[in-house]
Amino acid sequence: MNKLLLLILSIVCLANTAIAQEDIQESTTPIEEEFTRIIETSNDYQGYKVVDYNDLVKLKKSTANFIGELNNEIVTQKNTISQQQAEIANLKVELETTQKDLVEVTADKDAITFLGMPFSKGSYMALMWGIVAILILFLLFFIYRFKKGHVQTSEAKNNLIATEKEFEDYKAKALVKEQRLGRLLQDERNKASDY
Repeated sequence: MNKLLLLILSIVCLANTAIAQEDIQESTTPIEEEFTRIIETSNDYQGYKVVDYNDLVKLKKSTANFIGELNNEIVTQKNTISQQQAEIANLKVELETTQKDLVEVTADKDAITFLGMPFSKGSYMALMWGIVAILILFLLFFIYRFKKGHVQTSEAKNNLIATEKEFEDYKAKALVKEQRLGRLLQDERNKASDY
């Protein structure tokens, strides 16, 4: 937008310069020609130039007309300058508005809405990576707890198997002992009944 404004201002300035140069060239030519013509057509008398009264009246009228034209042109130029200054002011206002809009659009483009709250892309990325990190920590914690529980379960199973084996051994020993004591008791009964 700045480039467009600069281009427009450059074109306006160049156009004004060209118009002013053309006007200067045109404005000097008619009066000079009139004076040159009067000087050349006048008569000499004792070192003085004698000019015809009608030529002087024509020169006065043409000079007044030329000055009037210049005044009209000055008024026109002032009006043109005023219009151009108003246009420049409008363009500056438009430029400021456009720049504000650009800043807002850039901010909106760089913002991400998450859970109804606007975040910049950097803070959004930090939030997302923070959530991922927390989830990974939870995952590692639960994996650790699972492995610890698995180890405890394995130990409990091994202890159960060992206890069951000891119990089976104890049962076998107790059975053998019971049978032996039962035989001894029977032997003692048999001896007691023999007596």
